Amino acid sequence: MNRLPLNIRVQIINLLVEGNSLRAISRITGCSKNTITKLLIDVGSACMEFHHNHVVSLNSKRVQCDEIWSFVYAKQKNIPDGKTGIGDVWTWVGIDADSRLIVSWLVGNRDAESAKSFMHDVAYRLKNRIQLSTDGLRLYIDAVDNAFNGNIDYAQLVKLFGETDEKKYSPNDAMGIRKMPIYGKPDENHVSTNYIERQNLTMRMHMRRFTRLTNGFSKKIENHCYAIALHFVYYNFSKIHQTLRVTPAMEAGLTKNILELEDIVKLAD
Repeated sequence: MNRLPLNIRVQIINLLVEGNSLRAISRITGCSKNTITKLLIDVGSACMEFHHNHVVSLNSKRVQCDEIWSFVYAKQKNIPDGKTGIGDVWTWVGIDADSRLIVSWLVGNRDAESAKSFMHDVAYRLKNRIQLSTDGLRLYIDAVDNAFNGNIDYAQLVKLFGETDEKKYSPNDAMGIRKMPIYGKPDENHVSTNYIERQNLTMRMHMRRFTRLTNGFSKKIENHCYAIALHFVYYNFSKIHQTLRVTPAMEAGLTKNILELEDIVKLAD
């Protein structure tokens, strides 16, 4: 079986994690789009397993969670008749507020089932009682209770916006915030979603599939998940955080060394 040289595979993965589209990578490297997609599938699936096995037993104290919207093939309102498995997709993400480590992520719908699955995975990866902060989505309340069984300090940060303008693309101006304790005794000074909202921007910058108003969106849900898995392993273990000056995984004590792109590519071996 023909196989790309290691340096070409590393170049392709480097271009993927820096936000290039499949067609752009094809033009830059001279590799076919199908070859690039096959490499994404192989490395992405390996990254899923790597994250599952290595991001565990965390000593996190403060975690922030949020969900970010994207779509596969077509937006929900534009789905052709008879098509299934496409439309709006939500990525649930949890981040350690101290180490900036991505604790957990899940691709699904914005519903109670996805919220509970996500929160159970967050709880599974933690060793200690934490303080959790989310936005005001009510789905989190039952999901957190179900996953942590009361052993948590949890508060929601509810943003208050002005009147809705349906013709406006960007959100309306925030008029204020309200911090709402839900479970336990959360410290009001640490009720925040700043880091997870910044991570939403990082995702949109590093994955072409999340860039708004382009045709780089995912066409298959499976490839969408592989791209996200690749991004989070790269972000956690390879990308040096500008403030921390180490990778989030190093700051969290999961590793002492940077995982090079060549090492990520070799995960698929």
